Amino acid sequence: MYYQLLSDDEIQSGFRRGDPAIIREYFYGYCRVGYNIFDQRYQLREKENLDFMSLAHQYAIYLMEHDWKPLEDHSPNVSLKTWLINGFRFVVLDALKWYRKEYGTITFRDYLMSFDMTSDLRLQFNSMVEDVCDHVPMNRHDRLIIDMMLLQGYKGTEVAAQMGMTPSAVSQRYKRLKEQVIVPYFKDNFDMDLDMPQVMDQWEMEEREVDLTQYTHTMPSFMEDLSAPMSPFFRKKAAHHKRTTPALITDLQPDEIFVFGSNLKGLHGGGAAYTAYRKFGAVMGQGAGLQGQSYGIPTMQGGTETIRPYVDEFILFASDHPTLTFLVTRIGCGIAGFDDEDIAPLFRRAHDVPNIVLPQGW
Repeated sequence: MYYQLLSDDEIQSGFRRGDPAIIREYFYGYCRVGYNIFDQRYQLREKENLDFMSLAHQYAIYLMEHDWKPLEDHSPNVSLKTWLINGFRFVVLDALKWYRKEYGTITFRDYLMSFDMTSDLRLQFNSMVEDVCDHVPMNRHDRLIIDMMLLQGYKGTEVAAQMGMTPSAVSQRYKRLKEQVIVPYFKDNFDMDLDMPQVMDQWEMEEREVDLTQYTHTMPSFMEDLSAPMSPFFRKKAAHHKRTTPALITDLQPDEIFVFGSNLKGLHGGGAAYTAYRKFGAVMGQGAGLQGQSYGIPTMQGGTETIRPYVDEFILFASDHPTLTFLVTRIGCGIAGFDDEDIAPLFRRAHDVPNIVLPQGW
């Protein structure tokens, strides 16, 4: 397949412009590798809300909010795959913290202990720490303490004996180095602040709009096989006779509603959600329901079972508003990572609602 030949730079470019095939194959593919690794250690599949989709979607929303920049700062000695999986690890650890209160605060030691000392990931981590030490002011003693205690696993008493220092002095210096140098670096590049504001400030919305303007003509709509735009008159007739949503919607009749896949944060930064925001009245910060001439159905909060209540609510809403025609896009089948066969069954009841128009094959 073509996408298997892409370089790390090409993959990151695909992430930024919202290419659904690249995001699905590489972002979700790499996260799947990480999930399988971490599941062996933490038995994630046995825990409620720690399924793959829930965790991967959390990571995706964070990266989208930051325009995928956290993936761009990795060391040249570390592959994008390893860097992405390391970031995904923090999502897993944070989710475990909330799943079990006794898990406690995720400390830097928790992070280190989660590594297999013989694994490639641990070797990559060691390389990253060495890179940090090479680029910050650090004397010979400090560098030796980091090397022996953090990278090689020696105890403070053993290092103190080697360096002719007291164990207390070594411990204090090691703690200072971690808190002031090592930990901030990894928090800046990996740690996930998932408590994003529910509603973005106006200047943030304007800034995001400016940033994304360059993609207006090139950003895909997260729908496959785009066809030529259909005039409103013929699209409306097709909606009633064929019950098929056009692959590309550029305008709406006054009584038509654009139904798109969203996320609970209401970050309409790409694909059909961005189209809804730019053209059809979607509101930044509103993740679900009617907004202008659009209707959002959250798809990035977990598996299909978490989407079903929002679909059921939409079908009920459409039934209560028979004068409106709802054009349902292929929600969840782009950046959310689902397939048509995952989402289509959720809309089975919609076939009995005459003013709901579904994508072909649904």
